[in-house]
Amino acid sequence: MFLDRVKISIKAGNGGKGSTSFLRNAMTAFGGPDGGEGGKGGDIVFEASAKINTLYNFQFKKKFVAENGQDGAKKLQTGANGKDEVIFVPCGTVIIDSQTNKIIADLYQDGMRFIALKGGRGGHGNAYYKSSIKQAPHYSQTGEETKAKEVILELKTIADVGLVGFPNAGKSTLLSCISNANPKIANYPFTTLYPNLGVCSVKGQTFVVADIPGLIEGASEGQGLGHHFLKHVERVRLILHLVDVSQSDGRDFIEDYKVINQELASYDDSLALTPQIVVLSKADLVDEQTLKERQERFKKEIGKDFITISGATMQGVELLKLKTLEKLSQIPKKNALAVEEFDFDKKDVESINISRLDNGTFVVEGGRIDNFIRGVVLSDNLSFAYFQNRLKEMGVIDMLKARGLKNGDNVQIKDIVFEYTE
Repeated sequence: MFLDRVKISIKAGNGGKGSTSFLRNAMTAFGGPDGGEGGKGGDIVFEASAKINTLYNFQFKKKFVAENGQDGAKKLQTGANGKDEVIFVPCGTVIIDSQTNKIIADLYQDGMRFIALKGGRGGHGNAYYKSSIKQAPHYSQTGEETKAKEVILELKTIADVGLVGFPNAGKSTLLSCISNANPKIANYPFTTLYPNLGVCSVKGQTFVVADIPGLIEGASEGQGLGHHFLKHVERVRLILHLVDVSQSDGRDFIEDYKVINQELASYDDSLALTPQIVVLSKADLVDEQTLKERQERFKKEIGKDFITISGATMQGVELLKLKTLEKLSQIPKKNALAVEEFDFDKKDVESINISRLDNGTFVVEGGRIDNFIRGVVLSDNLSFAYFQNRLKEMGVIDMLKARGLKNGDNVQIKDIVFEYTE
């Protein structure tokens, strides 16, 4: 099975907790704080690999989570960082944010890496909080928690040349003639269900050819899985447009040529500008007089150059290979897809949201709250005093009062519930 678009869930590792510890040994009964820092969580990393040519494996595994950072320990020991989760994808994979539909990465070369999500920061140990007025802090900081996100992986085949045309135009046969590929070939529509790649060698030089599944009228609007097929033509530098000159499927070959070009232009304006070599295929299936008449008609009605071939007899195949190499030498490589600059992994450190439960308890949430509460321990007097002062400084108390907070009401922040008193 060929899979070229899939949605997956990714989550970086949480940071490890800082340690609350005090130095104890034979020489020191009541030493100072020596709690170490928590380790950083693992990152989510995508890496392009030439050894993979489909997203098929993602059909079975769609959730990827990096390792959490380890907790800090006594004697100022920092916890180990979490292991990164490296996700291997085929070259040509585009990563899209499922919420905004923006492209966040284009992994078009073997070995390219992209850090999609960074692991959470480790929490501070109690040694970090030691100061002239806090000689023995009995609290530490929890690690930063990360959130899962969904991304779409979309594979856009990377090739120099794309073979396009209606089903049964002879694309698979041509690919087998000019390259090392062994595509499935049969005389019925949609033999090719996914792009086949082959390497063609001419005069000591090589180029990659992709046999794009047959297009039909309405492909640019999604007919016949048209969108799934057309996206594989986006990266090619040159199009070999195969037209069945024998009209073996009962369609007019001139009309076929016009329809395919219209579908390419309707899908993406840039495809209409991609250089083409028109190939009149299956020449062996018509007599010489009929072939000549149709060649003359194409010149008159379309006015473009063409090469006539037969994959069965190899007529014109070598000429086509040479012409393709010549054209490619004049066409620069296509640039990577445009990636809009935006912070996909942006951490929420500003939001404060207030809601109310059915029992009347006020609930305070948000990124700013999450970040602030990591270092709060209510059992410690200094920490609790800090907690109260910060709520006032951040304007949380005023926000609660604006929502109707009264003396004696309960307020919940994370797993902390306290009674408000004036």
